Amino acid sequence: MKNLKRRKLQIKAFHIEEVVFSETTSISKHVLTLGKEFETPEIKDGLEYVKELKIKIIKPNEKNKFVNSIMDFVPISTKVLGNIGEGITHTLTGISAMITGVDTDGIQVAEFGSSEGILSDQVIFGKAGTPKDTDIIIHLDLTLVSGGTKRREGIDQCHELCDSILQEIRQKLKNLNGRHCTEVCEFFDEIKPGAKKVVILKQVAGQGAMYDTRLFSREPSGFLGGKSIIELYNMPVLLTPNEYRDGAIKAMH
Repeated sequence: MKNLKRRKLQIKAFHIEEVVFSETTSISKHVLTLGKEFETPEIKDGLEYVKELKIKIIKPNEKNKFVNSIMDFVPISTKVLGNIGEGITHTLTGISAMITGVDTDGIQVAEFGSSEGILSDQVIFGKAGTPKDTDIIIHLDLTLVSGGTKRREGIDQCHELCDSILQEIRQKLKNLNGRHCTEVCEFFDEIKPGAKKVVILKQVAGQGAMYDTRLFSREPSGFLGGKSIIELYNMPVLLTPNEYRDGAIKAMH
């Protein structure tokens, strides 16, 4: 019997070569422009553990600088059609977002060990889960209230705020004409009669505090709309290869 192709995931990449601050957020001719909401981000009501958010641009040759403990590297992608794991996804290449955090007492965000220090020393770039060495980094640096770095609610609020800020970029990315992308990749969920059945087991963080994992958010590698593995009682969750590939899992540690 022939292989049966079922759901298709199409990822369209738009390469970014420059990131600048300006009046409004836009994406044009390989340039990402960050609007006023990125220069002076506001802390929403209800985020009582977050005191301040500063956003900076780190160019590839500027990694010899101190950063607070790294909470996450976030690829910037958005669903244009369909759900996570199928349909069409737009993604930006050449850039990545980095979330860091510390509280007003100077206590770094950490669970078993913090990662503050010189960025070039703390990160091995070009690996799974880290930006390329040539990527521009949008640095979202959070200051939490005293004790906020050790509370799960505080960490969740950091991710919630950063996700809402990055959504401004996703909205512009969502509206780009797919014909103008720099690269297209297609992936299929296939049924292969007679082939071996392969299951990959991945253990994710779900111990509480900030050691958490988010699943099936509204946007790839996002926070809003997702479920914590802790809220799912750390029970097994079945993912297709394309759901995994499309950012169904967000590591929060």
